[in-house]
Amino acid sequence: QVQVVESGGGLVQAGGSLRLSCTVSGLSFGSYAMGWFRQTPGKERQGVSCISWNGAYTDVVDSVKGRFTISRDNNKNTLDLQMNNLEPEDTAMYYCAAARVMACLGADNPGHFHYWGQGTQVTVSS
Repeated sequence: QVQVVESGGGLVQAGGSLRLSCTVSGLSFGSYAMGWFRQTPGKERQGVSCISWNGAYTDVVDSVKGRFTISRDNNKNTLDLQMNNLEPEDTAMYYCAAARVMACLGADNPGHFHYWGQGTQVTVSS
């Protein structure tokens, strides 16, 4: 059984930083692309960033480019999202997801992600 668990969310002031982490079990973590998504109430889930199986390729959506960085450690089965210079518009539930393909096919392309965590809340105050 695949388990995806996020951590690291919280409340932060605008301009601050947070680091989200995700651990995956029950899956050959190092073989698949991973991604981060976010969702606010009443809106569709939005892609944030994705990373290929070996970390060689990453993609981020324009709204977080230059502020968010995705990384992975295949030895520890962990995925991170470093979020800097946070804005109130970044407030959302953040989800980690595992694909069943090796390549990152675009940060805002949820169709190839099959395993999802329960999410961690990020709230940015102005």
